[in-house]
Amino acid sequence: MWTLSGFSDEISEDFEEQCRFVAELGLGFIEFRSAWGTNVLDLSEEQLTLAQEILAKHGLQVSSIGSPIGKIGIHDDFAPHLDRARHAVEVARRLEARFIRVFSFFIPEEENADDHRDEVLRRMGELAKVAEAGDVVMIHENEKLIFGDQPRRCLDIIESVGSAHLRSTWDAANFVQVGVKPLSEAYGLLRPHVEYVQIKDAVLATGEVVPAGRGDGDMVETLKAFKADGFDGFFSLEPHLSVAHHLGGFSGPDLFKEAFDAFTALLRELDIEYR
Repeated sequence: MWTLSGFSDEISEDFEEQCRFVAELGLGFIEFRSAWGTNVLDLSEEQLTLAQEILAKHGLQVSSIGSPIGKIGIHDDFAPHLDRARHAVEVARRLEARFIRVFSFFIPEEENADDHRDEVLRRMGELAKVAEAGDVVMIHENEKLIFGDQPRRCLDIIESVGSAHLRSTWDAANFVQVGVKPLSEAYGLLRPHVEYVQIKDAVLATGEVVPAGRGDGDMVETLKAFKADGFDGFFSLEPHLSVAHHLGGFSGPDLFKEAFDAFTALLRELDIEYR
């Protein structure tokens, strides 16, 4: 049975409102990216304790830490960022989250991403060691403008690092926005390494993010493929239907529900059980 989650900070900055709303939708998990306008990795001890109390109040668990790890430039100092990754592991363990979302570093547009392969792999290897030490799994997202924006480089990262603690997440909209056809050009390469799926779709001609099934993300065909492959994991709503930027996005309650309704309608159409 597939398990639904979502970036609840797309509903509201207020964490209580986030949790109340997703619980009313019937979700049992959230992907924790921010609360009270603050990134999850920057919350104080008191705020983390309060967040735990609110999660318990609404019967919610955390599917993944929606961290910004890896969202720095390839020329930026990595040492303090590695310390931040260690903190991300501490936060994940505290919130009992198995996964931490990570990225593979922004590459200046005037530079060739492949020229930075060795440094990217070195950094991703260090992140994998941090994940292993904390017994969590870092899941690499195919964000645009980073090294791992194209399927072949996503695959290179996972295979070259070769760690069970560094796996892939799947984001169809991000592939569309870099000109990739998700099903035919990415699925076959990455499916053996995918452990987590983010749900958003996009229009190829404009890059606009739209609800699942309304864009060029091959959503129906890919869901069928995941079903046929026996995938059993998290599908996390990341609508980005109002605002999108390099550190996240926002939808508001109504558009978040629209995204939820669109995706669950596809699941029912395909006779896929979910919770």
